[in-house]
Amino acid sequence: RGLNIYPPIFGVLRIKHVTYTTQSICALKGSTVKLTCSYTYPSGHKVTSTFWFTKMETGVEPEDIGQDPDNAGRLEYHGDKKNGHTLKITDLRESDSATYKFRFITDQTGGRYYGDPGVTLSVTGLQVKVTGGHQDKTLTCSTTCTLTDNPTYIWYKNGTIVKEDTSSLYSDYFNDADSYSCAVKGHENLHSPAVYKPKTTVLVSPSGEIAEGSSVTLTCSSDANPPVDKYTWYKKNGASLTGSEKTYNFPTISSEDSGEYYCGAENKYGRLNSSSVSVDVQYGPRNTSVSVSPSGEIVEGSSVTLTCSSDANPPVDKYTWYVQNKTFPNGFGQMYNISNFKSKDNGHYHCEAWNGRGSRNSTPLTVKLY
Repeated sequence: RGLNIYPPIFGVLRIKHVTYTTQSICALKGSTVKLTCSYTYPSGHKVTSTFWFTKMETGVEPEDIGQDPDNAGRLEYHGDKKNGHTLKITDLRESDSATYKFRFITDQTGGRYYGDPGVTLSVTGLQVKVTGGHQDKTLTCSTTCTLTDNPTYIWYKNGTIVKEDTSSLYSDYFNDADSYSCAVKGHENLHSPAVYKPKTTVLVSPSGEIAEGSSVTLTCSSDANPPVDKYTWYKKNGASLTGSEKTYNFPTISSEDSGEYYCGAENKYGRLNSSSVSVDVQYGPRNTSVSVSPSGEIVEGSSVTLTCSSDANPPVDKYTWYVQNKTFPNGFGQMYNISNFKSKDNGHYHCEAWNGRGSRNSTPLTVKLY
């Protein structure tokens, strides 16, 4: 049959007359591909086994890829009477990328053959790459190998087809809410991941009440494709904060840090700010003081009102009044009124302010008749 048989390597003959229909294929991840060949063999031989393999190690027999559990349900072998053979692989994975060679075994001693160079299969997904300015962008439907058969590319804007072309490029003016993806005609179900500007929210940890002096972390949580490559932090009605990381930390937060915070996230597609989140730092009463009305001289029989003032968050919810360090009967409101002031009411008055974060006494105030 005019065979050219090379010297055997570990009992396997490389036979020149295995002819592959094509020697390289680039196919989409998730699609189906067929690798075909034809072969000849010495007269008087009967073929007993045919299969494909991808690995040949020194001193080790090649393994039939059809026996690999990872390929279960995805491979099919088809032979014909004219010594043709087809390997069909469905649901292609990137891990299927390899050089596939055909092998057959005959009923004669030493009748083990395979053919070079094989078929090199490259499996690629689709990825949208973004280039261009702030709003006017050029998108490329990118692959890691050149797809076989000059495909037609389909572009989708927010899920709707906007272009079909043999060119893999697409240009548009991008709005904040737009997303883009691409596919190849005939494989419309194998979309690329969509690209879009970051959609961001700010998360506060801990998520409950924040006590002054505690550690607080803000996280700029973002859904974006391509991934975010820059973060910016802002306090509302203030300047941008130092740092460009995904998190912003207050090691020891203070009441001055209370306010509205938001972040900006940027990828190659564009930039968007999050909505703001409130950081409410709680603290116990402070700057507690007592004031008296009227503020001038007090005459006997007049009405005198004492007021307890305090800075606190949450607001003070309980007041206790003291005269000469003894509590008043019924002295639990922010204001304490003495409707008919007498000399017996002369003394040093102070208040104590309480909230859920603690309490604080005022300094005593001397109230007396003149």
